[in-house]
Amino acid sequence: MKTCSVARNLFVALLMLMTMHESNAQSTRSSTVAGRSTVYSPRGTIATSHPLASGAGLEVLLEGGNAFDAAVTAAAVLGVVEPHMTGIGGDMFAILWLAEEEKLLGLNGSGRAGSLMTLEEMERRGHDSVPIEGFEPITVPGALAGWAELLKSHGTITLARALRPAIRLARDGFPVSPIIADQWAGEIEKLRRNPEATRVYLPDGQRAPVEGEWFVNADLARTYQTIATEGPETFYGGTLGKTIVDHLAENGGFLTVDDLKKHQSEWIKPVSVEYKGYKLWELPPNGQGIAALEMLRILEPYDLASMGHNSAQYLHYLIEAKKLAYADLAYYVADPDYMNASVDDLLSDRFTMSRRAKLNARGAAERPDPGELITKSDTIYLSAADEYGNMISFINSVSWEFGSGVVVPGTGFVLQNRGTGFTLEPGMANTLAAGKRPFHTLVPAFVTRTAEDGSDEPWLSFGVMGGSMQPQGHIQVLLNLLIFDMDLQEAIDAPRFRHIDGLDVALEAPITEVSRAGLRSLGHNLIDWNPHWFGGAQAVMKLERGWAAASDPRKDGMAVGH
Repeated sequence: MKTCSVARNLFVALLMLMTMHESNAQSTRSSTVAGRSTVYSPRGTIATSHPLASGAGLEVLLEGGNAFDAAVTAAAVLGVVEPHMTGIGGDMFAILWLAEEEKLLGLNGSGRAGSLMTLEEMERRGHDSVPIEGFEPITVPGALAGWAELLKSHGTITLARALRPAIRLARDGFPVSPIIADQWAGEIEKLRRNPEATRVYLPDGQRAPVEGEWFVNADLARTYQTIATEGPETFYGGTLGKTIVDHLAENGGFLTVDDLKKHQSEWIKPVSVEYKGYKLWELPPNGQGIAALEMLRILEPYDLASMGHNSAQYLHYLIEAKKLAYADLAYYVADPDYMNASVDDLLSDRFTMSRRAKLNARGAAERPDPGELITKSDTIYLSAADEYGNMISFINSVSWEFGSGVVVPGTGFVLQNRGTGFTLEPGMANTLAAGKRPFHTLVPAFVTRTAEDGSDEPWLSFGVMGGSMQPQGHIQVLLNLLIFDMDLQEAIDAPRFRHIDGLDVALEAPITEVSRAGLRSLGHNLIDWNPHWFGGAQAVMKLERGWAAASDPRKDGMAVGH
């Protein structure tokens, strides 16, 4: 009876949401790219980039599970329905608000370079950079270990229960959603270069599945079932891990069984900066979250509201702050065991003032970067909250689209190419070394506000997926909320810029021609950019009572609650 009741409640919740979205489609906000409404709910909520993942997470919440249970369940489903973005072949990071302890906690679920992956070996093979595809850029996948650690430490359900919806979808199939179908089609040539990737991801060996086409991944269903039965140990040194390592060894890869056995997720302390009574929290290196914090510090004294939202002056200040922060990101940030500068150094008053002094209000800087920008990334982000007051900001990725492009026969999932985050230039903080964590683009975010007693209280769990778009997306969404008083969905919908490199900047279509002309006059070069690459945000906000949630129309996902 309980199962029937849960299924009925889930159906009603989804039906109400679809009806609400359909009615709101009648009156699109002129300042935004879509017309969705913020989703409000009294008990719990989850926002992901795919409806099936949101539904699976909501089902867990309806059964009494917590936000962390729902996040892992949704992440496993996303590994099935968004295989080009995420899966157990990648890494993960999370920021958790533990309601009972009133504590913010971070989890670093990224893997390290294999013990055979050395600078000398890359040079011997004739590489001047880590290859983008194939067996060489594959590092230890940390996602599955991160999921297991999250459930073990703070969840209420088993990993087997969390994997159940994903197993069902992979085994029985699902219709592919439109944005994912379009992105999948862009990777056909990459998938064709690996025979097993071709077999698994291209239905007839020549094309990607189209919108609405039924897709089945029986191999992934079996892999998930093996993990559910044997535990994550099968991946980290057990039967599944040995299968992966043997295949990589035959094809020039660098991982060993011992590398998998040694892998551990790490609980870490998030770092923050204050802004107008709020604190933006990011994870410390080896991720790029510090860039968002530095951007916010640089922008702090400016009267951004008077400039006007997405005016040329406003966009110019944000773009130039981004360039400065990313210059420092490229030069200083790496595995923290190898960094020469601390987070405190990079966020200090003295350092911030020196960087702010380089922001030219009258013209665009061509290249303040001391080195080239490091990597791109294709990612899923989700956020969840429960009736107990817990919140989670969660991100998972295989790095580039379909990662390395390598699928080990019989496993049904792609392995990440996170090794592309290393540089082969000797003597840099991020120079490749065996057993070292690469620079990472994955950055979940969290915002607290100052309570009357001076303590930090949870306010917002959010993220903007999309490689280097993430920190600049964090700042745009956050300023929409704090400076321009948008509601949560409006803040996500609002058109964005993406600084690419040098003077090149891409703008979403709704940004006015007046702003475009103003940016050109300041020296910015406006370029066309794939509309899919302005990021995909999900967010959950704590209200005085209940929750607000929003999902980015740039993705196929949705926010749901109960």
